[in-house]
Amino acid sequence: MLVYDADCGFCVYWARYWQKLTGDAVDYRPYQDVAAQYPEIPLADFQRGVQYIRPDGGRASAAEASFLTLSHGGKGFWLTLYKRLPGFAAVSELIYALIAAHRSAAYRVTLFLWGRGYGPPRYDLASFLFMRLFGLIYLSAFSSFGVQALGLIGSHGILPVAELVKVIGGQAGAERFYVMPMLFWISSGDVAIQTVCWGGVGFSLLLVFNVLPRLCLFLLYVLYLSLLYGGQTFMSYQWDTFLLEAGFLALLMSFAPVPGIWLLRWLLFRFMFMSGVVKLLSADPNWWNLSALSYHFFTQPLPTPLAWYAAHLPLPVLRFATGGLFIVELILPFLIFCPRRLRFFAAFGIVLLQTCILITGNYNWFNLQTMLLCLLLFDDAALQRILPHRLARVLSARARQRAPRRSVSVLVGTWGLLLVFCGLVEMDVRFGGSPPAVAGQIDQLIEPLRMVSSYGLFAVMTTQRQEIVIEGSSDGVEWREYSFHYKPGDVSRRPPWNIPHQPRLDWQMWFAALDDPRRLGWFARFLEKLLKNEPAVTALLERNPFADEPPQFIRAQFYDYTFTSGEEKSKGLWWQRRSVGMYFPAVRLKVKMNLEER
Repeated sequence: MLVYDADCGFCVYWARYWQKLTGDAVDYRPYQDVAAQYPEIPLADFQRGVQYIRPDGGRASAAEASFLTLSHGGKGFWLTLYKRLPGFAAVSELIYALIAAHRSAAYRVTLFLWGRGYGPPRYDLASFLFMRLFGLIYLSAFSSFGVQALGLIGSHGILPVAELVKVIGGQAGAERFYVMPMLFWISSGDVAIQTVCWGGVGFSLLLVFNVLPRLCLFLLYVLYLSLLYGGQTFMSYQWDTFLLEAGFLALLMSFAPVPGIWLLRWLLFRFMFMSGVVKLLSADPNWWNLSALSYHFFTQPLPTPLAWYAAHLPLPVLRFATGGLFIVELILPFLIFCPRRLRFFAAFGIVLLQTCILITGNYNWFNLQTMLLCLLLFDDAALQRILPHRLARVLSARARQRAPRRSVSVLVGTWGLLLVFCGLVEMDVRFGGSPPAVAGQIDQLIEPLRMVSSYGLFAVMTTQRQEIVIEGSSDGVEWREYSFHYKPGDVSRRPPWNIPHQPRLDWQMWFAALDDPRRLGWFARFLEKLLKNEPAVTALLERNPFADEPPQFIRAQFYDYTFTSGEEKSKGLWWQRRSVGMYFPAVRLKVKMNLEER
């Protein structure tokens, strides 16, 4: 029996919570009703703290009584700490006495942090919805790469995966299966590539409809890991590893929901917090003086039409928005591990930031996945209040899960501790630290599986937008431009929307503009494919000006792009550009099909 003070709002609140947690294992009674049955217990003891009374008459009070009660609800961890961790019991009793001396204030804080009528949280509905929607994220990623795969890594693509398999296989031998765990070691032809991509689409749909979800999650992880390695340069983005890590944690969550949810929250924390940290660690003055957003909207890889309007906001507004970004990335992530209402606040703040990024920049499914992780900051009770009543009832009925076996929970929890440890190692490295050698070795042991990655976006803000414009010619005199689907080219074309699609070649062209073309082997290969008029590669472009006959020469010009003024836009111009020189000199094919400078 747990005896509490019925005149104390704080005591009544948590007694009701514990009663829902422990069920019939503990009998809850106010001391006002049962004190007379225990004359050996002074009335002052009942008023000072809760009393835990055993059937044999033994009793405990205050913090110890609280932990004994919780042990009947599967929370024996706290009782173990109380009994075995030196100093924990003394600190616990001190905190309990402090709260007991300020019960009214503690009750008000409790209502603020947890709300009225709070019970033990359940996450059946939250995890069920997350899995179905996560299937859509996987669907976006696989289908997006599938429509580009042959042009990027096919047998006639820019970087054929078959060549990668031949080179690495000859160098690494049997170790290749560990260094690059991918299915393309079995087969690397076009059929295999298409099978991996469209097989991923199929399993994504099965996950959406809750058909064999655990099997689907495992296969989706394996297939996307294969694409990550097989895609080479074109799969080198943070959102690819972000998707893989979330996919593996979702697989763990399918076996043990609560540990899985905490691991996914840990992922969200690391992603958001490190995105803010790297901006400060880079010492980029544009972040420190809050001027970064003055450049971001027109220099980002693929802006949306709304980016033009955002770029023309007053400077004080952009500075204020930059400051708000730091609050969301550096402060709100810590609320992820706080009581529920603070978690809700963190979720709304992160979703607001991701929405602003989404409507002004084309970042495929990246922002959508981040917002989806915020779903796991809510419990079922909160979601049932947000969703339409009938829909919530139907989904809740489908979402009910059996409690995982203890052995499964222990296994998932143990693996989760390893991933948390490796995540801390990655964060330490990002902070410029030097983890112990053993820690680094453990992290490197699982690194090829990409279950844990480091994150940090836009550490340095680019202040100029230099675009590569590729031109072909039949005679070396008259030059015609190649048009891309999404990256800026024609100054009168409105920036397009492409969410949740990820146009890999367009993105690589943005990164190429920041690098020396002599260090980009894929870029020369790309130009070679254009000189051959390779259908798989030209299909990646919006317009091939040499559709009937391949060009004899090809080159790449460099232009500086900026958004137009309001007056220029009223004339139908979104961009203005200025030539800044040659990026790649004019070349043509030799008889042996090699590139040669003219």
